[in-house]
Amino acid sequence: MSEQEQQVEVRVRVNGVTRELTVPSRRLLSDALRHDLRMTGTHVGCEHGVCGACTVLLDGEPVRSCLMLAASADGHEVTTVEGLAEPDGTLHPVQQAFVDCHGLQCGFCTPGFVTTIAAYLRENPHPTEEDATDAIAGNLCRCTGYQGIRKAVLRAAELQAERAAADGEPAEEGERA
Repeated sequence: MSEQEQQVEVRVRVNGVTRELTVPSRRLLSDALRHDLRMTGTHVGCEHGVCGACTVLLDGEPVRSCLMLAASADGHEVTTVEGLAEPDGTLHPVQQAFVDCHGLQCGFCTPGFVTTIAAYLRENPHPTEEDATDAIAGNLCRCTGYQGIRKAVLRAAELQAERAAADGEPAEEGERA
């Protein structure tokens, strides 16, 4: 007779919506997002935390969802690539920059890059080319050669600054002219 795996209740805000689910105690966050919540924008590549395809934001910070148990997200805010766009469908600056700079080919790695870069730019709104390289160093892409992705980091910073200026937000200290 086989023992059934223990189930746990998880309450998590995903892309602004509180979700409650019952999952096996060993369910990974990536699997809970994809299979239980049907949010397939989070991709699973290596399942070892190396490639970065599964990166989501947990309370605004990038995490590898293939290394985190869903139960560990209980009480937290998770933002996936789907949650970055505005409610009216306007793309997040990083998403738009990927379009503008052809920062993707097959697209498999793209959600992890987009969430990683979005978090990076909150802390580093004015990256240099070297900063852009550092920002994406933890994510792997097998198609692009990274040139378009690096350009997308810089373009996203420009788009964020343009949107902030259009919204009348004050310039940040140390903002480059």
